[in-house]
Amino acid sequence: MRRLGQALDVKAMSLYKHVANKDAILDGLLEQVLAEVDLPEPGGDWEPELRRAVISMHDALARHPWACGLVMAPASSPNALGARIRYIEALLRTLREAGFTPAQAYYGYHALDSHAVGFTMWELGHAVPEPDNAVVERVMRQIESGEYPYLLEHARQHDADHPQSSFEFGLDLIFGGLRRLREP
Repeated sequence: MRRLGQALDVKAMSLYKHVANKDAILDGLLEQVLAEVDLPEPGGDWEPELRRAVISMHDALARHPWACGLVMAPASSPNALGARIRYIEALLRTLREAGFTPAQAYYGYHALDSHAVGFTMWELGHAVPEPDNAVVERVMRQIESGEYPYLLEHARQHDADHPQSSFEFGLDLIFGGLRRLREP
């Protein structure tokens, strides 16, 4: 609260006239991030609607990397909790109204949400804003030593032109599985 007060050029204690505590500020920020997520439209085609919503969640979290941890933490304010609940309900509603059983919707929701949040966290954890060339060269020499042929092959794939992102590839796998669940 002191640092926020300094950044706003006010005394930290004056912030408490507007918010209860640091958690209230974080919950408000999370609420704003979740407001950027496009929820599936009721009655729409389930797969494109869910795909759009999950990509939207991924994109919102990628724009606000600090929010990943907040999404995973219990919200302490009704507004932040409400925003998360609305997202969950919208995904579950879309699955159930598309004909998925309660159990299938349970697993489908968890697969989609964990992919959106988990992949974003994985992606952010592997981002190297300004790589130290000496470190990169040392790692590449170790990978190229011949001891790790599949990792070398994988590393070279990072430079290859891929028709889709790894995030979208994962979504395709999830949606393929969901479509198979609906087959008689």
